[in-house]
Amino acid sequence: MSIIVLGTVALDTVKTPAGFRKEILGGSAAHFAMSARFFSKVNLVAVIGEDFPESHIDFLRNKGINLCSLIREKGKTFRWQGKYSGDCNLATTLNTKLGVLANFKPCITEKEKWIKNIFLANVDPDIQHKLLDNMRCPKLIGVDSMNFWIKHKRASLLKLLKRVHIYVANDAEARDLSQEDNLLKAAKALKNFGPEMIVIKKGEHGVLFYSGSFIFSLPAYPVLKIIDPTGAGDTFAGGFMGYLTKQKKINQKVLKQALVLGAVIASFNVEGFGLSCTANLTLKQINSRLKIFKRIISL
Repeated sequence: MSIIVLGTVALDTVKTPAGFRKEILGGSAAHFAMSARFFSKVNLVAVIGEDFPESHIDFLRNKGINLCSLIREKGKTFRWQGKYSGDCNLATTLNTKLGVLANFKPCITEKEKWIKNIFLANVDPDIQHKLLDNMRCPKLIGVDSMNFWIKHKRASLLKLLKRVHIYVANDAEARDLSQEDNLLKAAKALKNFGPEMIVIKKGEHGVLFYSGSFIFSLPAYPVLKIIDPTGAGDTFAGGFMGYLTKQKKINQKVLKQALVLGAVIASFNVEGFGLSCTANLTLKQINSRLKIFKRIISL
């Protein structure tokens, strides 16, 4: 099975209590792909600038990710700079430079248009619509967003939610879009916008899954020292969606396993800067931590 992910491939500059890294490989699509690759063939759709290091492209390709639709345009690569303090629960954005992302129009191969599993990682909802318009036979569509698009592209995002099966959001985004403070009420309101399944990420407090008849709350895997939480949500989504793509039927048991796997892989992500931990991760390590986590939550 294959999955296609639309999102960003970026150069991130990050400062946390554990240290500082300048212009490391990041972006929503990159973090998603690094996690989903354990379960599915990943096709990445994004745009980069002339200044994007060729070594990063080789790195992604060597991880088995299909980069046929990673487009290099004239201009600068999308850059994000942020810092974390205290318990690293919240990032403070210091600078964002859209670069070539500002005029990005996704262009995919004819073969990729027939991929049934789609994830629209955090990017302008107008761009997410454009990719969906090119897909021939979507079966499972997931989408992520952020407060910026909720504020500035609300109408486009709400229109998009009518086209997808799964909406992934953090707790602040869920409250913002739904206008509900209580997360369960927020999940119900979000489901009424169109998606069958709502996944609300709560950082160190885990995740809430809601689909009307099925509600499941999961804590985060306990991590002793958080180095860099950047991309943890995208990593979670990659594990969650990647696992679902290989299942013939999606039921409560499968959804629980997908959520647990997403949480486990995300726990590795926060233990290093950027993609440093998930890049060297193995299925053996994932399964080992999965067993420990299942004992913790008695699943």
